[in-house]
Amino acid sequence: MLGDHFYAKLSNSLGARGLRWTGKLNVPLYRLSRGRIGSKVGDGPVLLLTTTGRKSGEPRTAPVLYLEHGEAMILIDTNGGNNKLPGWSHNLKAKPLAEVEIGRRKAKVTARVAEGAERDELWRACNEQYSGFDEYVEWLDRTPSVWVLEPVGARARDAADEDGDVGTTREHAAAADDTSPLDTI
Repeated sequence: MLGDHFYAKLSNSLGARGLRWTGKLNVPLYRLSRGRIGSKVGDGPVLLLTTTGRKSGEPRTAPVLYLEHGEAMILIDTNGGNNKLPGWSHNLKAKPLAEVEIGRRKAKVTARVAEGAERDELWRACNEQYSGFDEYVEWLDRTPSVWVLEPVGARARDAADEDGDVGTTREHAAAADDTSPLDTI
């Protein structure tokens, strides 16, 4: 099996334009095969990320290496070691709501950039899975962002769990004596 060093060199040799075209070929194969084709780079898993184009407003889909981290997915915008930021990173900065496809599964996510100690921890975890990221940094004149994609509503669930507030909307309505006949069905 080919190692991460091989894949890092290959992706960097394609350049930003070559990576974009490779991605355009990968997306339909990934979808057609339901993730059986194009779902790995070495040992690193690949998801399809659909963002909203910051200029066009149109959906844009790109295959991206990711790390599963609890419910979240972690992405790094190294663009194969090319200095040009990948379009998906620009799009997430403009509108952090997106959709991911992993195999047959689709989920709406919100994106944010990790900072400080969280970024350092996630960077190390991503490199344990795919060591090509450390090679990409050597070729970059910029610091890549570490993106955290969380399922829509995950932060609200976390906040509710911290408050001990895990009841349903119907329970809240009943507690407030604000129920209708439909609430009891």
